[in-house]
Amino acid sequence: MSNPLIESMLAAVEASPDDLPLRRHLAELLIGAGRGPEAVAHLAVALAQEPAHAETQALMTQALGGPSAAEPPAPSPDVNWKAYEKEFEGSVPPRYARADDEPDPIEGDDDRTVDIELSGVKLADVGGMQDVKKRLELAFLAPMKNEKLRSMYGKSLRGGLLLYGPPGCGKTFLARAVAGEMGARFVSVSLVDVLNMWIGQSERNLHDIFQAARRNAPCVLFLDEVDALGHKRSQMQSSSMRTLGNQLLAEMDGMEGSNDGVFVLAATNAPWDVDPALRRPGRLDRTVLVIPPDAEARAAILEVHLRDRPIAGIDLKRLAAATDKFSGADLAHLCETAAEYAMHDSVTSGNVRMIEQRDMEAALREVRPSTGPWLQTARNVAMFANEDGAYSELAKYLKKNKLL
Repeated sequence: MSNPLIESMLAAVEASPDDLPLRRHLAELLIGAGRGPEAVAHLAVALAQEPAHAETQALMTQALGGPSAAEPPAPSPDVNWKAYEKEFEGSVPPRYARADDEPDPIEGDDDRTVDIELSGVKLADVGGMQDVKKRLELAFLAPMKNEKLRSMYGKSLRGGLLLYGPPGCGKTFLARAVAGEMGARFVSVSLVDVLNMWIGQSERNLHDIFQAARRNAPCVLFLDEVDALGHKRSQMQSSSMRTLGNQLLAEMDGMEGSNDGVFVLAATNAPWDVDPALRRPGRLDRTVLVIPPDAEARAAILEVHLRDRPIAGIDLKRLAAATDKFSGADLAHLCETAAEYAMHDSVTSGNVRMIEQRDMEAALREVRPSTGPWLQTARNVAMFANEDGAYSELAKYLKKNKLL
């Protein structure tokens, strides 16, 4: 059986290999526990640095099975061993009990790496974006809600939906809204939920996440930044990441469990970096472009972010017109900056006042839309990498806004 004190001392010696009194005390504990060969290894290290140390020599004799002294060697008077034991007993994490020193696998819902929740968000809570909502309804929600019509038309529920567009435009919020419309549970997964340093553990984590979604069906499984999980394998130099990509393909095909009732949504800022195998029919075969919010959506977003703040005389229509190409995150930052201007003026003048239009306009002079770099990259993709028409919707948007 493992001895917690010895395990803690082993970790302490590993952290401080040059602490010879600590190493001798560990050897003494090992000898007392009948683990002489382990004590020999530690005492050999100590003797290599202090060959003539009498206490170490006596402990080595005991560890090798020689005659014990009448009494154990007295500890050095300048070392408080009880203080050492008390210090390390509760602070050093326990070592894994398994012989291969690997963590235990995730088992069941009580030991999962992701949270499974019920979404209270509906598409009606998403401001504007009428084209996106219509596309979601036609491609994803309508077939799921109308079982009889789906059966009559032979419409399959296999496959998933890929949301793509500039960062900060509400892809995650839309995924939650889809789950809310369906009354399904919602699971959000990113690369950090899957990756693990142990060989094969990342693939096991991904499998366990899909299994948790299957057990909780109907469930929307949302793969955030899917280009990180399913990057183009032809561009990968890491064999472990290629293996993880293969595992994702197998899970989406339902090879290791039925995916009935599991609806896969994915989001990315860079669909051109997603492995083509992930976008073939039966996987992420439907795409929806989530563009920067239109004027109606911008006004709704601004209203939400100003709702709980003290405001006076704010012209939402004027602000919405002045914030073309702003993402939802940019609009939130705009409101935050305006609040800072108003608060700073209140502090310096000594008169507390509301957030006014002048504060919003001052913030507009400071905050710039963050979607510019993405739109420039998207323009290059639409011009030179759209041979198969995968980005026709993107090209249409860019032409409409005179960016192509």
